[in-house]
Amino acid sequence: MGALAISNVVLWVLVLVLAAVLLAVVRQLGVLHERITPAGALMLNRGLTVGEAAPALEVADLNGKVLQVGMRRSDGRSTLLLFVSPTCPVCKTLLPAVKSSRRDERDWMDVILASDGDLTEQQAFVRAQGLEALPYVVSAALGLAYQVSRLPFAALLDENGVLRARGLVNSREHLESLFEAKRLGVASLQEYFSGAK
Repeated sequence: MGALAISNVVLWVLVLVLAAVLLAVVRQLGVLHERITPAGALMLNRGLTVGEAAPALEVADLNGKVLQVGMRRSDGRSTLLLFVSPTCPVCKTLLPAVKSSRRDERDWMDVILASDGDLTEQQAFVRAQGLEALPYVVSAALGLAYQVSRLPFAALLDENGVLRARGLVNSREHLESLFEAKRLGVASLQEYFSGAK
């Protein structure tokens, strides 16, 4: 009977020690979570500068509607330009987040998808991904004007045609970081958090 009591005491001490270690680990995770800043859209060193007037172009979407990109808008709405490609697997995984963001941010923002290349391939991509409701522009000039070198790339323009945020967007969080950067009046979330420290 004595051996059983001793083993129970030893087991309870072990359980209490493990519980204390677990609490210490959970606390440390909380501290790390507070120290790690959110990862926003990846800002590329070259390209347009946030805060400057965006290149103004007139382009036609796949339906033939002429869109004025980078110009002052009388309706007070912002524009999200998202550069994608039918051959980009990350672009395809990002599209549901783009559709959702378009719906969630419809009060203040319009979305335009842009690409270049074969028109037939682009039309097939639009049908396969269910993008008929979004303006889809096929224009190499637009990509050159916005200095797009990697995909998926996004540029957020305000109602005055000023570039408010830009960068590579590989996830919903990256996409939403552009909206937050515009709201905070900074070029990127990284800039905001580096200035806050």
